[in-house]
Amino acid sequence: MINAEVNISADVSELTSRRFGLIVIGDEILSGRRQDKHLSKLIELLSERGLSLSWAKYVADDPEQIIATLKDSFASNDIVFSTGGIGATPDDHTRQCAAIALGTKTELHQTAKELIAGRIQSMAEGDPIKADLNTPENQHRFKMGEFPIGSEIIPNPYNQIPGFRIQDHHFLPGFPVMASPMMAWCLDHHYQGLFHLDNRSEQSFIVPKGIESTLTPLMERIEASFPGVKVFSLPSVGDATRGGVYADRHIELGIKGNTVLLENAWIALRAGTEALGYEIYDISPS
Repeated sequence: MINAEVNISADVSELTSRRFGLIVIGDEILSGRRQDKHLSKLIELLSERGLSLSWAKYVADDPEQIIATLKDSFASNDIVFSTGGIGATPDDHTRQCAAIALGTKTELHQTAKELIAGRIQSMAEGDPIKADLNTPENQHRFKMGEFPIGSEIIPNPYNQIPGFRIQDHHFLPGFPVMASPMMAWCLDHHYQGLFHLDNRSEQSFIVPKGIESTLTPLMERIEASFPGVKVFSLPSVGDATRGGVYADRHIELGIKGNTVLLENAWIALRAGTEALGYEIYDISPS
């Protein structure tokens, strides 16, 4: 029985150690022509399921950068969402780069081919020329279904042109209206076993005129004394528009981690902050 409990605990620990990452690909994001909306949406979707985002990277439409980034992420045990670059224009490199990073090639996925053909037919609206799958234009559209060998499709409820997944990596269009529901689908269909395994929460308070160098030793003691708890510090120069304690320089000081672990750490953090001569202002729920 003891061995069984240890094994269950180890299994849960292994599951909760899985990290989620995001790769946003596109020159238009880096140039500022478009604002990224994928990061905030993925954070929201993960949070709703008791999960969190561990890292995010922004990458240009440059094959060398994309391949290097994907080689690193494929070598990890991370669950990764990648947006952008899976179309069929000259600046869409993600599908081929993913294959190169995996040491394989792309091929036309049969189900993707059928979905793309269906999309072509529906968009033709009865026009036999537009519906002809053998025209150069329509043959080019099938490139959007060429994925690394061994990939599975990710359904796209917006226009039926699928994304693909392979080795816990999920490749989605750069359009948030398409990518957002596809992210949710991937989480719900492939990672339900990770939902709400770790009952995480965070608590914080405001320290007016707080100085990080003064608070750092306390933060280090809290983390050393309470394994599994992380202390965070968010300094601000002040915001006159908010008024009150927020108007002048201050620090938001807090802890995050498994809810069960936070109670004693919270007490110690508050007591330690007051012992340094600081006042504490609790944050009202929004």
